[in-house]
Amino acid sequence: MTEWLDPELAGIRADLPDDGVDHLLARRPAWRERASGSGTRPDREAHADGGTDAVLADLAARYEADRLSWQLAVTAGGVGSFDWDLRTGRLAWDDQLLTIFGVDRAQFGGTIDAFYALVEPDDRARVAEAVEGAVATCGAYEAEYRVLRGDGTVRWVKARGLALAGPDGRAARLLGAAYDTTSERDAEARMDRVLETMPGAFLILDDEWRFRYVNSSGERLLGRPRDELEGGVLWELYPFVVGTQVEESYRAAVRDGKPRIFEVGSELHRGHWYEVRAWPGPDGLSVYFDDVTERRAAQDEARAARELEQASSRRLALLSEVGDHLSSTLETEEAVRRLARHLVPTFGSWCLVTMSEDQRHLRDIAAWHEDPTRRATVARYASLRIDSLAPDAYLFRTLRTGEPVVVPDATSSIVRVLSGGARDVLRELAPRTAYAVPMRSRGRTVGAITIFLDEGSPDLGTEDLALLVQLADRAGLALENARLYERQREIAVALQRSLLSAPAQSEDLDVVVRYVAAAEAAQVGGDWYDAFVQPSGHTVVAIGDVMGHDTPAAAAMSQLRTLLRGVAHTTSGTPAQVLAALESASAALRVDAMATAVVARFEPADDDDLTTMRWTNAGHLPPLLVLPDGSVSLLEPGRPELVLGLDPGTTRTDRTTTVPRGCTLLLYTDGLVERRGEHLRRGLARLVDEVTRLVPLARMSGPTGALDLERLVDDLLGRMTAGPPDDDIAVLAVQLRPLGV
Repeated sequence: MTEWLDPELAGIRADLPDDGVDHLLARRPAWRERASGSGTRPDREAHADGGTDAVLADLAARYEADRLSWQLAVTAGGVGSFDWDLRTGRLAWDDQLLTIFGVDRAQFGGTIDAFYALVEPDDRARVAEAVEGAVATCGAYEAEYRVLRGDGTVRWVKARGLALAGPDGRAARLLGAAYDTTSERDAEARMDRVLETMPGAFLILDDEWRFRYVNSSGERLLGRPRDELEGGVLWELYPFVVGTQVEESYRAAVRDGKPRIFEVGSELHRGHWYEVRAWPGPDGLSVYFDDVTERRAAQDEARAARELEQASSRRLALLSEVGDHLSSTLETEEAVRRLARHLVPTFGSWCLVTMSEDQRHLRDIAAWHEDPTRRATVARYASLRIDSLAPDAYLFRTLRTGEPVVVPDATSSIVRVLSGGARDVLRELAPRTAYAVPMRSRGRTVGAITIFLDEGSPDLGTEDLALLVQLADRAGLALENARLYERQREIAVALQRSLLSAPAQSEDLDVVVRYVAAAEAAQVGGDWYDAFVQPSGHTVVAIGDVMGHDTPAAAAMSQLRTLLRGVAHTTSGTPAQVLAALESASAALRVDAMATAVVARFEPADDDDLTTMRWTNAGHLPPLLVLPDGSVSLLEPGRPELVLGLDPGTTRTDRTTTVPRGCTLLLYTDGLVERRGEHLRRGLARLVDEVTRLVPLARMSGPTGALDLERLVDDLLGRMTAGPPDDDIAVLAVQLRPLGV
């Protein structure tokens, strides 16, 4: 390859390493031509002067500089490099690549077989095929595979490279780089688990309308296995959607970059309706299907009732109205109260609604009279009636048989089955006729409605009674749902509160906590708080939120809270040290959870009127600080830090704020400020505004001007939440007592 060089150039060639010259030749096509003998003698003579030395020296220097710059760049980014000389068989790895594979230089054999030996056996054939393909074509090499490290662990590695041709046109070496992708794989696995457990179907379509991902619910909805779906074109696999609202909405979302939400009936599952949410993103079009068949059926039923109202009478319209009102709340007493007021005076002069726990324990839980002056009398009768009725009374017969019972000459008939003071109250009310109608749900009787008609009120006709029976059944279903909801919610809240023990109090601090459960039944959450004193005498307060709901989130919350308290007590570390140790312990103990948290510690300052607050924030909402003068601000970190559970090696930072005594620190979870469809910043601004307005109202009289924390927190919850919240809310307020208090 050097026969065309003059003696001086041959000497330079001999002094340079082979790989350096080959690299220079690869980068300079004109030199490659001369190396292969295609250059002319005049060309060779033109470069035989003193300028040739300078040219080669410049090229060699440039190559070396490029190589060193590239090596520094990939090493800093955690990327290792490799160089396989196909002529000698020598495979060279840099230190970073040896670290990735978990071997030292003495252990690595420096051959392609030594590399294959470190690859997971199931992946070797695929990797070898990729290597051989790159060598055969002088093309690119790319592979992702598992590595068996020296310490016994398995890591994922992704490698890319390029085969370079020699003078003969065949591959002479394979150069490339590799990096560890285990964390990416773990994140993808966690995301896959989330997507696989979604109750609704989820899929992703690429720019060519090919299925890129389908979860298990999507397989069931689409009626095909994912192996058959992924890579297939939507319009070819399901031609019946072409020209429909589905195609129009999908294409519109991709065209203007805005999400689309619509409802569509299923061609594959007749009778089923789905709410479809399609939103475009960098990975393609993401589509989520939510089965709304029951909701659609309820909407259709309500619509039919409204149509019937137009064609029938005002009483038929009541069926839809009562159904809407009953379904609008899951609070039993509220639902029953609404029901009683709808029945009077449409069906009778007054009514009682009875709920049965097990057909033995009965309660009259609603009473109403069309005459406001007689409502107190009806309420008194309701308080006496159940205990005064004989076993063969009309009410028990209705509950036992599940059939309506008509009681003519109601006053005298019912008095005969009553005892005690209830007799006198009923005589005072003097009903003429009574109708006891069962409330049924899921095959059992859950209660009864008793309608009473006074003198002058006509008896109910056949259609009226049938309508009342239908309404009672709907009410029974609503009341049963409300009863089950309340029981489940009580269990969930009790479980959550049992996991959150009362925070410890200290001599210098007042601590107030509140926990408000979400409106959804049987969902324990991951919100938690704590306050305790370290052996050093420093008071530590913390609040956090484990991502997710229900039992796994509650279990993870309890574990993290307990670990945090144990770490803080045994180490007396700063907040950042405590969170770092907590994350390390969680990883070692396999507490698989991601959570946000704020931990703050109050320490004495040199000045008795001041206190040093040392705090750290792991992806949580910023704490709110109220100074004694009433000014309110958010404590936002200069640089956001990762949530717990993502990277155990993350560096945690303590931030220090010196605050005067008499100030108040408010910690909270996202349920307090987040609202659907609203940017989080608006919620935080609303929180600052509300606290600013409430501070003067919560200020106690006296020289210290301390705040009534109980009132401040309760008023804040009342203003920030309208009804049962969508998410759990935890609030922890800490007030540094002024000196002398």
